[in-house]
Amino acid sequence: IDVDVQEQTRELRSYLKELSAEISEENTGDGMKDLLQCIDASDICWKEVSSDADLEMIFNGVISMMLLMPSSQNEEAVTLFCQKVSTFAKGDKKCSTRLRILSNLFHGLEEKNRCKADVYLSMLRLAREAELASMVITDLDQVKKWVSAWDIGVQKIQSIYRALHETLLESKVREQATKVMIELLGTYTEDNASQARDDAQRCIVTCLEDPNTFLLDHLLTLKPVKFLEGAPIHDLLTIFVTGKLSQYQQFYKNNKDFIQSLGLSHDENLRKMRLLTFMQMAETRKDIDYASIQKEMDIKEDDVEGFIIDVLKTKSVQAKIDQLQKKVIITATTHRTFGRQQWQLLHQYLLSWQSNINNTQTSLRALEIMQNQTSQ
Repeated sequence: IDVDVQEQTRELRSYLKELSAEISEENTGDGMKDLLQCIDASDICWKEVSSDADLEMIFNGVISMMLLMPSSQNEEAVTLFCQKVSTFAKGDKKCSTRLRILSNLFHGLEEKNRCKADVYLSMLRLAREAELASMVITDLDQVKKWVSAWDIGVQKIQSIYRALHETLLESKVREQATKVMIELLGTYTEDNASQARDDAQRCIVTCLEDPNTFLLDHLLTLKPVKFLEGAPIHDLLTIFVTGKLSQYQQFYKNNKDFIQSLGLSHDENLRKMRLLTFMQMAETRKDIDYASIQKEMDIKEDDVEGFIIDVLKTKSVQAKIDQLQKKVIITATTHRTFGRQQWQLLHQYLLSWQSNINNTQTSLRALEIMQNQTSQ
């Protein structure tokens, strides 16, 4: 194997030298050192080789040499390789080729090789910067299986989740990005939760700006979020969990610069808070008149029906519009929070359904007995 690697590095040295790379044509006799020198000089290929097929052939040859090395020795080579392949200048048109090469290395390494974590991180960062997220596996369940198999430290796992979150956000896949950020916060313990302030704030912002995320009470139970109590971001989250539109409007009036610094849209915040306020009203009322909606939502009379239609489109509330009596008849609604009271209510519903099913079964048995007696 050593002879094979030495022969390949000698050929690669000669080729890189022809491309004007600063590298000696002679091997040092140390297989790993020779491989590292070849990888270090390989960035010349991105300048001098125009064919994507040729680039992949060259770097796949380097990958084959790395895979011949003992896995315990190739960490430095993998790190350097990722750096050389994933670093690109503005206007580079070879990013998809770079990603394919990194993907080849990723899938070539053994399933439990912890170096795969560094390769995957490089793939995520390259995909984000080049807007090629579709070329990288971003499924959270799959990533969780990987990090478990790699047996890497918590800090490296957190780095992967951060990079995955940023890549998904850049791709406008906000719902998945939110799940990843919540998974990230779950990696912190009571002892180090105070270190997660930035991650916790980023998680809150991601959830608030997602137009399809309305249930936020679970964030308040996360340890890193609890450490933000008393901070403006925690106050804002609490309003979105249990507050009304008027409370948000007052918060915005007092903290306009803070909202803008978070990159949140005030108009989108108003839209979401109106919806959340309506959901809260629907929890305790069977019907709501237009006048109440106009007042609570702080909208014009002509905009009431349009607002109701927008609410129904989210499917968070099921209702019928009674235009003649100018009211909304509520048939079902999603609860903004799901605590002890909601669990008790669900328990009562389940007991009621169980009782109804038992009664139905009893009636069917009685009917069956009557039919049998009649036939006799």
